[in-house]
Amino acid sequence: MSTKPEGATPPTRTLTERRKAATQLDIARAAAELFTEHGPDGTTAEDIALRAGVALRTFYRYFRSKQDAVAPLLAGGGDRWRELLAATATTATTATTAATEPGAGLPEALERSIAASLTPGDAAAEEGLRWTRGLLRAAAEDPALRAVWYRVNQESEERLREVVAGLAGPGADPLEVRLAAAAATDAIRIALESWAETDAPVRGEGAPGELAVRCLRELMGGMRLLNPGSAGGE
Repeated sequence: MSTKPEGATPPTRTLTERRKAATQLDIARAAAELFTEHGPDGTTAEDIALRAGVALRTFYRYFRSKQDAVAPLLAGGGDRWRELLAATATTATTATTAATEPGAGLPEALERSIAASLTPGDAAAEEGLRWTRGLLRAAAEDPALRAVWYRVNQESEERLREVVAGLAGPGADPLEVRLAAAAATDAIRIALESWAETDAPVRGEGAPGELAVRCLRELMGGMRLLNPGSAGGE
């Protein structure tokens, strides 16, 4: 098995694909704005299409329901995080391969990439976190919106496995790779949900980045791949 994680160098998208992604994101932002202002119950697909400046048939070309429309916005953070982790995996390939213990650099790589992806470096990233907070608050009262959130996390976890496998090295147990991907994904999910329930800032104590690293450390304590020196690895 190659130690280079798939997805480390994303394929170049065509102009049509980029336009499609841009339209989907416009619709997602419009849906998020309306959900924040009026709640999912007070928002229709027609409202979202009008706010996004697209025809209703265009809305349904991309999304099955009004709740589904926010999926690109919720998935964006996970996409950026996996890109950061994949870049870390690429630069750490030699060290990981040379290590006597599979996954020797994995805990640090996960912590760094999680903290970086959840600590906004510009206004756009900060706005994205605030959109996420609003959507998670709305999801508390809307089962269909919660289902979209859980689906986004499940899809992110599945894509993460390949990146974790690349960083862990060829000697890693596939089950442990899967557990590590699940722990990291859940750390972020729980951190964002907990943060959304408060008015904590986007940086510093109580912020998503700080909470996610805390969650990851708690979850990875008994995992051999994420804690090579633990009793579980003996």
